[in-house]
Amino acid sequence: MKRTLNCKGKPIDLSVPKVMGILNFTPDSFYDESRTNTDSTLLNKVEAMLNDGATFIDVGAYSSRPGAPFVSEVVERERLIPALEMILKEFPEALISVDTFRSKIASEAIDMGAALINDISGGDMDENMFDLVADKQVPYVLMHMRGTPQTMSSLNKYDHLILDIISELQIKVRKLQEKGLNDIILDPGLGFAKNLDQNYEIVKELRSFKCLDHPLLIGASRKSMINKLLGCEPKDALNGTTIVHTVSLLNGASILRVHDIKEAIEAVKITTLLKK
Repeated sequence: MKRTLNCKGKPIDLSVPKVMGILNFTPDSFYDESRTNTDSTLLNKVEAMLNDGATFIDVGAYSSRPGAPFVSEVVERERLIPALEMILKEFPEALISVDTFRSKIASEAIDMGAALINDISGGDMDENMFDLVADKQVPYVLMHMRGTPQTMSSLNKYDHLILDIISELQIKVRKLQEKGLNDIILDPGLGFAKNLDQNYEIVKELRSFKCLDHPLLIGASRKSMINKLLGCEPKDALNGTTIVHTVSLLNGASILRVHDIKEAIEAVKITTLLKK
């Protein structure tokens, strides 16, 4: 499996898993602690995440929770670009991942200094995305989803869950490689066109995705797969999140996308020792 990413000319070694912090510039993200509403809050959160050990900071301005309202490209840009500019000015060495499915926004963000693109649609919602990331040679998080955030909940019928997801990802990996991009991170898309049982089957069978030979990112932090199972709100889902992170790491995850950096780093340290 590929173990190194080239981020802005800097090799990132994934032989020890890395942590990606979540920052949302949206008023309706499912977990309110991930939202940022003021400049000082934004910069304080970035600083705290970096100090706690985050390798990447993932910034987004389009809520992708199930049933979330559509956000125009103009609104997404107005939310994202000024905040990104502020972060990169204050923390020029930070490796910023931009959570967008729109190639124009991705292109502007990369030119500003973003290090990765995280696309929930895996290229399905903008046909120009694959050409863009290949041309810019920027690491790309290829996530599995069907439909859109508005329709995905009804598209969770699979003949064989794991094999179907692997097959759908494999087709896109080949397209990206044919265009010359090799820095690809795969995200099986927990919560995106998957029901509760399917989410846990993915975590349980995560090793199966190693056949694709690319690092795996898991985004389970405080999601409904934890809240619904445990009967809690997102604010009370840290313990459940850490358990899912631990199992994911033991089963081969290379990157955790999280709200809580310190706890995720602790999970990485313990599982890394256990796997020696």
